[in-house]
Amino acid sequence: MNDQIIKPPNPFHILGEYNSHIRAFKPNARLYLLNVILTGAVMGVFRLIFNFYALSLGFDEAVLGNLITTSSFVALIAALPMGYLADTIGRKGSLILSGVLLAVSIITMALWQTEASLYAMNVVSGLAQSLAGVTMSPFLMENSDEKERTYLFSFGQGLQMTMASVGNWLGGYLPTWMSQTQNISATSSPAYGYSILIAGIGAVIAILPLMFIKSPNISRSQRAVFAPIAYAAKNPGLLTKIILPMLLTSLGAGLIMPFMNVFFRVVHHQPDPVIGTLFAWGSLAMGIGLLIAPPLADRTGKIQLVVITQALSIPFLILLGFSPIFWVGAASYYIRLALMNMSSPVYQTFVMEHVDPSGRATVASLTSMAWNFGWAFSPTISGWLQVKYGFGPAFAGTVTLYTISVLMYWAFFWRRTIEPIPAQAAAD
Repeated sequence: MNDQIIKPPNPFHILGEYNSHIRAFKPNARLYLLNVILTGAVMGVFRLIFNFYALSLGFDEAVLGNLITTSSFVALIAALPMGYLADTIGRKGSLILSGVLLAVSIITMALWQTEASLYAMNVVSGLAQSLAGVTMSPFLMENSDEKERTYLFSFGQGLQMTMASVGNWLGGYLPTWMSQTQNISATSSPAYGYSILIAGIGAVIAILPLMFIKSPNISRSQRAVFAPIAYAAKNPGLLTKIILPMLLTSLGAGLIMPFMNVFFRVVHHQPDPVIGTLFAWGSLAMGIGLLIAPPLADRTGKIQLVVITQALSIPFLILLGFSPIFWVGAASYYIRLALMNMSSPVYQTFVMEHVDPSGRATVASLTSMAWNFGWAFSPTISGWLQVKYGFGPAFAGTVTLYTISVLMYWAFFWRRTIEPIPAQAAAD
């Protein structure tokens, strides 16, 4: 009997293969990625600072949860109208409008510090989030071929997370730098406000690459028809399987993820610069995970990668939430982020490949609604739990929901495989 020697993969071959996929990216996709780089850094600054900004204005964690809920709730209820709008004004117009709304919301929050203004701008931010969410997947699908598609989805999110790490690092130090120039406290609301204003200016700059995207000339008969009710009635089983696990994941994520900076400050007593650095390395870990996901998916299969990585992340989530030792929590935070999130673009690609081209905007809207549903309701519940009982119940709820979600992915798609729908090649 001849023994077969299994050779480990050659890292240089993998890098060369990865490079060939990146070089295949279309010009429109490259412009979108440039926008992603800038927006990733902006949101890295904003998301780190906003919670501290709201708390510095005298609001407690319950109000903070309501503010986070507002943007996600608006993104939830606006997803279907935004899907229709995305089909009406086109992908380019949708991306630009989303960028404008995001920049306006951030700048206004920095300049007007009242509770009413923060709520109003979280509404605007929710609209921006919703429009971007329903546009991104169909846009990338239409501007890629099968060869580079998974790599484009993952590379885009990997770049976003990598730049968010830069933004997190800047966000950790910006309030200190602002306090030195204005001779004020680094933890005062003006210091946080000036830092957010800088992020808003960056959001304006991020719109510029989108202006150069070339919209294809598509006849009305070729346009995707946005008909969510009809599509849902025609494909109830598939939509349920696609959306339900994502819905449970979003419910779990909304309980803890918006509060991680508060968690490290309250539970582990860390200052802003340490938290900013922690978030920076966390975003970098997530970015690395996203970048290595495509070659792993090529070898394991897309849905297999989703199940394996999300299941492996759960023990580290438990360590993060319940270990009293800071370095154990920090290490678990990094590993959990990389494992849990590396499958996100792979699953998005999987979903788009199993949906008719005419139904992509609809499905993108419905999956966006599912993701935002948890973030719309869970932060309010979590904020109340934190005030009453601390972080323990929130982490326990997240662990439970994530476990059920992973079992659903396995039961729906791994145990019973479904065939992808052949996609048309993208035009150069």
